Formats: sequence, C-alpha cells, structure tokens
Amino acid sequence: MPKRYWFIIILYVAAQLFPAIGMPIGTSFFGLSEIDAMVFSSILGMAIASIFIIKMLMPDMEQSEMRNRPSYGYMFKWSIYGFFLAFLAQYVSSIINVTVFNVEQSSENTMLIMDYINENIWFIILPILFAPLLEEIIFRKIIFGQLYKKMNFFLAAVISSSLFSVLHMDFTFTLTYIAMGLVFAYLYVKTKRILVPILVHMAMNTTVVLLQLTVDIEDLEKQLQEYQNAAMILIGG
Repeated sequence: MPKRYWFIIILYVAAQLFPAIGMPIGTSFFGLSEIDAMVFSSILGMAIASIFIIKMLMPDMEQSEMRNRPSYGYMFKWSIYGFFLAFLAQYVSSIINVTVFNVEQSSENTMLIMDYINENIWFIILPILFAPLLEEIIFRKIIFGQLYKKMNFFLAAVISSSLFSVLHMDFTFTLTYIAMGLVFAYLYVKTKRILVPILVHMAMNTTVVLLQLTVDIEDLEKQLQEYQNAAMILIGG
C-alpha cells in the first residue's frame, strides 16, 4: 500500500480523536458548553483532515485523468441508481434483522447523531458532508481497493464493510452496514470513480437526517409492519 495511504488513515484517526483536544480548549478558553465544544472541534478536525487527504490523493486523481474515465453523465446516472440500490439494501437488511435476528430497536448510532444535531444544528455537517467523504476514501478507495487487488470482489467488500461496521460501534446493525458497504464498493468498481459512492453516501445520510428531523420515526415504524420498529440507519458520523 502506498505510504500516502497510511498517512491518510492516520489523519482520519487523528480527526476522530481531535475533539479530545478541542473540547477542553473550547470550554476553558472560549466559554463553550461541552456539546458545542465537541461539535465545533469535530467539524474543525474533519475539515483539516479532508483538506490534507484530498491533497494527498492528487496523484491518484492525475492518474485517473490519464485513463479513460467515465463521463459526468455516466457518473450522475449511477449516482441515481446507487441511491436506490442503497435504500434497497438497507430495506432488505432491515427485514432480515427483524425476521431472523429479532432486532427491534432503533440504531443507537443514528439516535446519538440526531441528539447531537438537536443540541447543535452545526453537527449536521458531519454526517452529510465529512463522514461520507472520508469514510468512502478510507473504506472503499483505500481498504477495499487494496484488498480487491488480492482477492475477489465479494470477500474484499465484506471485509472492508465489516471494518466499516466496527467503526460505528453499532454491532446490532452489522448486517445493514455490510449491505450498504457492498453497494458502495460495487458503485466504486462499476464507475471507477470514488466520487460516485461518496455522492450516494451523502445523499443517503442527508435523506435520513431530514426524515429524522421532520417525521415522527416511532409513529412511522408502527405503520410500516415490514420494518417492525427497525429505524433507518445513518451511515456515518
């Protein structure tokens, strides 16, 4: 694996840990509440990491420019297809969770993210922008991409998606995270552009966040028998 990929992974981990430094600074020197200090330091850490990571990926972008890359129309088309594929994967995995594994509670990861958004609306930037961008670069472009060179698609996608699931520490919904990861990996291979799964991931998270903010999810779950209280999972954050 290229050295710059290791640096990208290190930067990503550092961004995740940045609030540990930013929170005490925010509360002590700027008089912020703990939640505000956490939110703003998280955004700052992710923003800085994103800038450096994109810069380090410039050699990859230049190489892709030299190859026959798909047209923007083709990428847009597969972004639309991918959006519906991702929701289908989530729907099917939710049914399996309920009928086979008897999972009836909502995703803790989603609920935690929504709690933060309700406390500070600026937190919304993380799940709809920075999380999809960085997670697709780490788990699809780097981890899946390197594994795919050594093994078949399914195995590489399952391993990278399983790691993706572990990141969220929401083990009850591991199947859903893996299903989503498989779709994102497929889109990456199909289009040869990491931008497509990034856009689909962003669209998914934005849709779920808006639904959570505008719809009474508990009432919705009671009406949808096929979900049987299985809330939609927010991928990222």
